[in-house]
Amino acid sequence: MKLEIIFEDRHILVCVKPAGIPVQSRQLCTPDMVSILKNHLHSSHSGKGEPYLALIHRLDQPVEGLLVFAKTPAAAKALSHQLQSSSFGKHYLALLSAVPPQTEATLEDYLVKDGRTNTSRICTPDTPGARLARLHYKVLRTQDDCALAEITLDTGRHHQIRVQMAHIGCSVVGDKKYGRISPESPHPLSGQLRLYASGLSFLHPVTGAPLSFEHMPELPQGSVGTAEK
Repeated sequence: MKLEIIFEDRHILVCVKPAGIPVQSRQLCTPDMVSILKNHLHSSHSGKGEPYLALIHRLDQPVEGLLVFAKTPAAAKALSHQLQSSSFGKHYLALLSAVPPQTEATLEDYLVKDGRTNTSRICTPDTPGARLARLHYKVLRTQDDCALAEITLDTGRHHQIRVQMAHIGCSVVGDKKYGRISPESPHPLSGQLRLYASGLSFLHPVTGAPLSFEHMPELPQGSVGTAEK
């Protein structure tokens, strides 16, 4: 796997996670982003033992896109604080299997996770384990029955985008857990999950400088038009 590092200094590292690679795996001999990056850092690591690397946020294994890691405990603490205080911007691109009823909207639901099936579902606020999930989407382009949407997360719940978009009838293309498109479907965009972590914005944990990163994936040809309909 070719490692694509967008930014790196003494405190943080920003990279692109390929689709299909887990962020962190408990299985032996399974490559994941944490072990791959630690091997990268080992070449310049002067201390004893393995280099320090803290995972700040996660992406689902099928999702491609941007991740930031902390290279020191102080940077990890500062970035985690930003993540919890909602000053950490996470932006996505998603190909949707249907055009949303509104061009732009905020979705607010309560989600509960089922650890046995590794899925989440919409629930009532008083459901045990329920957590508020909020996102904002904006349709960028449409073609036929598909839409390309920009999605900004206000919260970071398990499978949040996939669950909330499926709940309004606009599942992410290729989503075999929550979508309506199966691997046997004749739909031209079935197969790989078409959800991309396309943008990150946060303050540098040491200097306080605003940082913004973008990753534009290669979208399937013919997936969306060149203009809004």
